[in-house]
Amino acid sequence: MTAPTLSHRALNRIEAIGNRLPHPTLLFVWLCGIVLVLSAIAALLGVEARHPVSGEQIRALNLLSGEGLRLILERTVSNFTQFAPLGTVLVAILGIGVAEHSGLIGTLLRASVLKAPDRLLTFLVVFAGVMSSIAADSGYVVLIPLAGIIFQAAGRSPIAGIAAAFAGVSGGFSANLLIGPLDAILAGLSTEAAALVDSTRTVSPAANYYFMVASTLLVAVVGTLVTERVILPRFGAASGPREAPQPISLDERRGLRGVGLFTLAFFTLLLAGLVPEQGVLRGQAPGGGPGGILDSPFINGIVTLIAVYAAVAGWLFGRLSRRFAGGSDAVMAMESSMATMASYLVLMFFAAQFVNYFAWSQLGIICAIEGAALLKALDPGATLLLVSFVLFAALINLLIGSSSAKWALLAPVFVPMLMLAGISPEATQVAYRIGDSSTNIITPLMPYFGVVVAFAQKYDRNAGIGTIIATMLPYSLWLLVAWSVLLAAWILLGLPLGPGAGIFMP
Repeated sequence: MTAPTLSHRALNRIEAIGNRLPHPTLLFVWLCGIVLVLSAIAALLGVEARHPVSGEQIRALNLLSGEGLRLILERTVSNFTQFAPLGTVLVAILGIGVAEHSGLIGTLLRASVLKAPDRLLTFLVVFAGVMSSIAADSGYVVLIPLAGIIFQAAGRSPIAGIAAAFAGVSGGFSANLLIGPLDAILAGLSTEAAALVDSTRTVSPAANYYFMVASTLLVAVVGTLVTERVILPRFGAASGPREAPQPISLDERRGLRGVGLFTLAFFTLLLAGLVPEQGVLRGQAPGGGPGGILDSPFINGIVTLIAVYAAVAGWLFGRLSRRFAGGSDAVMAMESSMATMASYLVLMFFAAQFVNYFAWSQLGIICAIEGAALLKALDPGATLLLVSFVLFAALINLLIGSSSAKWALLAPVFVPMLMLAGISPEATQVAYRIGDSSTNIITPLMPYFGVVVAFAQKYDRNAGIGTIIATMLPYSLWLLVAWSVLLAAWILLGLPLGPGAGIFMP
């Protein structure tokens, strides 16, 4: 038996370290205890900092004191119920759950790649993978195995098809043309973190929308080029019997036509509420006159609009395709979606306590002030600063799989720190999203990594974790480089990241 190579030993070491880390929920339980102890030590040592904006002297608060214990007892419930990411995500999942369980999302994914011409096949597979992040499970369980079948039917390596779809679904997890649950989760956590510096500052779920639209095209192009020029030449042509992908049925076609007509009507109503100056979806000026779109019911309620659209479209598809027999099926789909959120709810309970403990102890704002002072002294520039944070997030992602757990951990430190250095919470969030997505596809700790290994073993019994990591590493490196270049160009051009969301603080 040959000795493992240096790269395999390094990857095995990373996997072993990651496997020793606690469950993300336990991680926050431990962090809550650590903050309690650190707050007592910091208060005893008289740790303090002067706020650079207000000039206020900020001192560490001992959470193990009488005052701290009263805060904990009185606000544990409200910490959870008022936690910004909680409500928006659950509302979005209610609607998207109907669309997913009716088969609408899976059918759309199949329809988008089944009849793709050979020259566009790879691009459409990666693009469909990126778009599937609106309902991540569908991308993993529908598109990735389907891509293997389609590539094999086209005479290409099925493992290359699996790799291309995996690159889109997981490597492009943060990019999309639509606003989804991930946008709501990250924006809520960013809002909580920004409150350490400015309690009135909110981060909208649409705050990164412009950048994510551009990122969707970037990921699709990079994924296509890597597949065509690196992966396909490595694996060669398909071998063995070719399995024909399942075509779209007549019932599914009828359902898609119905959803298409509903979509046209839905967007017509949206335009009717947005285009006129007195449109019901526009904001109002202070004097009661016509307002704009940035601070409007449309932007502030965009998660609700997405949930309503997804629920109605999913129910309509379910009825027309005969997947749903009645309205009770839609309700059961919502209940089923809520059941899958149980682990998320437990995680968010302890994450909410950690974020609030960190804020009450004043350790978050003190760390942010001292960190911002160091950054100003070093003066690295916004581009280098944000790209460095991209790389940091990419490395952390190799050890902690959950995107929301990582941001709940990092946001309370880095969002206020970079705000005090002049960088907006929206820009810090974008940098995190780039790093988090780029290395999703090479960490065995990603929840669906084992599933992808199993899909590959269908075509190659010897395929294992090392096979998938080696196959996906070129995607990861090129995504990291190309995405960082896009971010640098965005900063240099001073483009908005989303509606009303700039890169720098006002």
